[in-house]
Amino acid sequence: MLTAEAVIDLQALQHNYQTLKQHCPQQQLVAVIKGDAYGHGALRVAQTLTSADMFAVARIEEALELRAAGIETPILLLEGCFCLEDLMLAAEQRFHTVVHSDFQLQQFTSAQLPAPIQVWLKLDTGMHRVGIEREQFCEFVQQLQRSSNLAGELGFISHLSCADDLQSDTTARQIALFEELTKAYSGPKTLANSAGVLFWPDAQYDYVRAGISLYGISPSEQSIGQDYQLKPVMSLKSKLISVRQHRKGEPIGYGEIWRASEDTLVGVVAMGYGDGYPRSAPAGTPVYINGRIVPIVGRVSMDMLTVDLGADASDKVGDSVELWGRQLPIERVAQALDTIPYELCIKLTKRVAKTLAS
Repeated sequence: MLTAEAVIDLQALQHNYQTLKQHCPQQQLVAVIKGDAYGHGALRVAQTLTSADMFAVARIEEALELRAAGIETPILLLEGCFCLEDLMLAAEQRFHTVVHSDFQLQQFTSAQLPAPIQVWLKLDTGMHRVGIEREQFCEFVQQLQRSSNLAGELGFISHLSCADDLQSDTTARQIALFEELTKAYSGPKTLANSAGVLFWPDAQYDYVRAGISLYGISPSEQSIGQDYQLKPVMSLKSKLISVRQHRKGEPIGYGEIWRASEDTLVGVVAMGYGDGYPRSAPAGTPVYINGRIVPIVGRVSMDMLTVDLGADASDKVGDSVELWGRQLPIERVAQALDTIPYELCIKLTKRVAKTLAS
């Protein structure tokens, strides 16, 4: 019996791509598939989204796997190249690369590459992780534009740090700075992430980058994907492997952190931190079984978690359990766990089978 599985709905993926495209019909839409497509399977996602204008990954290893599998769509390296060997590979494989530091600039302009590369100059407009400062901008542009290693027009990229918070004025300041620095240049520009696509039309420039929203998940902690007509692509499922009587006052699980307030039935689910489900899940974290929500009780262990089914439950061994997905939004589970959906879906282990929705 297959227990832990992440069911991937490719029709939902295609629906989400088209829904997001409606928010920015004049822009090129970049599908962000870093981190194995946020745990959904990068190759499968790339093979499904044949209409994507570009894919974006974090590191060159991710891009090389896609090329080796026959993906010919343009691929953007969001973190750029970290050494000369990577830069040579990027040129050979026709990757687009980001330049965000003095090191990357000097490496790019001094290298003898087998072919020119499309470059996106990353500006630090407020995230303050990577990217060049305002004072460096003109010098970087001049050096890159003079380089024979540059293919086509220089592109410009930055990243929004608070776009999911509509009450913050940070995004407006970032857009203003990006506009100020790049308005004199005709090269392609990209600033909007998922929250930018959904909430900030002024950030949408030439290309937009859809990450978490592509998988049907809201970029805002105050909403769920369905609020924007997005459909969950992943449903994390398992099975009940035991249903047993549990007496009032008795504890369950490691550390005896929960005791029953009344006689009840407890279900044991084949899912634990060995599958990537967080050990930190508190009592009350929701689980969907047979048309209703039931709470996790006791501590999540490596291979199992326990739920309070209720005294009158009729659930039985082998019944399907949804940890998040179509019936139980991952955003709600993340709230209960005091984390974000990104972390939940990307931390699933190889013990969780990836299957396709029927």
